[in-house]
Amino acid sequence: MPRPKTAGNLGAMRILVVGGGGREHALAWKLAQEAEVLCAPGNPGIAGDVECVPVRQDDFAGLLELCRHREVDLVVVGPEDPLIAGLGSFLREHGITVYGPGKQAAQLEGSKAFSKELMFEAGIPTAEFLSFHDPNEAKTYVRERFANGRQVAVKASGNALGKGVVVCETELEAEEAIDQMMVQRIFGDAGSVVVIEDRLRGPEFSLLTIVGDEHFVSLPIAQDHKQAFDGDKGPNTGGMGAYSPVDWVTSDMVAETEERVVAPALRRLRERGILYRGTLFSGLMMDEGQIYCLEYNVRFGDPEIETLVLRLGFGFANALYEAALGHKITPPEVLRNAAVSVFVASGGYPGSIRKGLPIELGRTPEGAKLFHAGTAEQDGKLVTNGGRVVAACASGATFEEARRLAYLAAEGVRFEGAFYRSDIGLRP
Repeated sequence: MPRPKTAGNLGAMRILVVGGGGREHALAWKLAQEAEVLCAPGNPGIAGDVECVPVRQDDFAGLLELCRHREVDLVVVGPEDPLIAGLGSFLREHGITVYGPGKQAAQLEGSKAFSKELMFEAGIPTAEFLSFHDPNEAKTYVRERFANGRQVAVKASGNALGKGVVVCETELEAEEAIDQMMVQRIFGDAGSVVVIEDRLRGPEFSLLTIVGDEHFVSLPIAQDHKQAFDGDKGPNTGGMGAYSPVDWVTSDMVAETEERVVAPALRRLRERGILYRGTLFSGLMMDEGQIYCLEYNVRFGDPEIETLVLRLGFGFANALYEAALGHKITPPEVLRNAAVSVFVASGGYPGSIRKGLPIELGRTPEGAKLFHAGTAEQDGKLVTNGGRVVAACASGATFEEARRLAYLAAEGVRFEGAFYRSDIGLRP
């Protein structure tokens, strides 16, 4: 029997999720409620929910062969790395339907210089900035900005896994950040070019938008906590937890963001001949009543998506499929609940960590779900395999109930050196 090739009849659809982290676990778990799901390469937690196939996310030829052999109808690319490397473009060139932007569009995350220049061209509100290839020129510019009473943020232009941003209160901090990125290369080639922008002040929020060429639909707001420790202290991480809904972000703010940040970026890409089918993640800040775009990412936020899948009802798989085809997108159902995610991390994260530590998982309370991010199997046992190990997530009728259940689930994740923030969701 021929497999379906149009949206609306997903019961027999086969979806391949590419990746092996917490984001991909959340996506696979949610999509499996509406379709048959494979994951490559996956992880032990994902394998408990869907079939995992041992094909690496950077093995483009292997993924194409998997799509053909298993008659995959839709590929959902989870992480940014394969998108930046061109997996979306490669699969589309071979006739595969993909949710995830092509290589040119993925520069929105792969190059902050490209992203900021596009914002400038499109008239998108963002901080004043310049890009630099030479560390001495960057330091000269920093001195000028501080002399004019400004503070700056120093950003590695390339993909630094969410850690390549240093907000600097002093000129010395900025110069040290430039040296670390451009001279010491702590982020590798990602720091060969830096973007230096004026520091904005205010609360941040993120908007995750499902995009299919000219059509787009935004998901509910989820607020993450980037710093490693309570009170938003310590170094930036990939995200230590998130919560949704976020009451201070109004529907008017979302509409304004779509009008001033999302639509102009997509329009400018189309003017350059670049189509966009995938997630556009807009990182935003409110400064004196004005919404500014800090950055774009080209995939679902992590841990935002672990939180949001617990707030979505039916229609998520269909929305991604429609976007991948460039069709008008039917918004997925949004439940009238709250959700909270708490990441249990390895000791030392986001710095040096130990892998291979045995993990014990206690009973997960009803209403909670553990999404595996940095886990592996070793001699038949579950062990740590990354900085952020497990996202303990929960939903409830109220925020308080969701938070209580998420922390109960986090308490049940035990390994040597494990830690998590105790204040997820309590930001004023």
